[in-house]
Amino acid sequence: MAVAELPVAPLHEAPPPPPMRPRVQLVGTALAAGASVMFLVGLLGVYFARRADVINTGEPWLPNGVNVPIAQPTMMMTTLGLSIITVIWAAWALTTQDRANAYVALALTLVFGLAYVNQATYLFSVMGLPVRSEAGVLIYAVAGAHVALMCVAMGYLALVSLRALSGQFRRLPDGPAAAALYWVALALVFPVIWYGIFITK
Repeated sequence: MAVAELPVAPLHEAPPPPPMRPRVQLVGTALAAGASVMFLVGLLGVYFARRADVINTGEPWLPNGVNVPIAQPTMMMTTLGLSIITVIWAAWALTTQDRANAYVALALTLVFGLAYVNQATYLFSVMGLPVRSEAGVLIYAVAGAHVALMCVAMGYLALVSLRALSGQFRRLPDGPAAAALYWVALALVFPVIWYGIFITK
């Protein structure tokens, strides 16, 4: 019984591979960052509208005995401001193949992120704001959503750090820039939360 042999085309006649789409991760992260910022701004809009409605009726917005401190939110904003510098430093260092500075900057950024989460949990514990009140629901929703999204940004940055350790960003370094973009977008929303919730109360 004869075995059929298929003709094999020479290698030089093979079709070229499809071209790589540049900056796919960066574009996707930009869309995710925009969606996250819109989500937080929408929550802030609901908060401002409900607070204005309650204050216009002559009722106090915060329940009696609730003290919203200013020190912790201010330190949280300062921490996020410093983290913007370090995350841009990390993205620049990985783009220029400066691995030593990249590791230091990535580690510092993650430490700043953990410090922000730690300060936020301490702030929630000392506010004494009951969740059953409308103000409590909205304040915890806005601030808690920002903390949760910053945890997502920390996970994204940790993944980028692990990939950087293995040297996967030598040819297309858009991963560090994408992680930095998401981090900076979330960090820049916090001053609005700081002023709208913790300063004006």
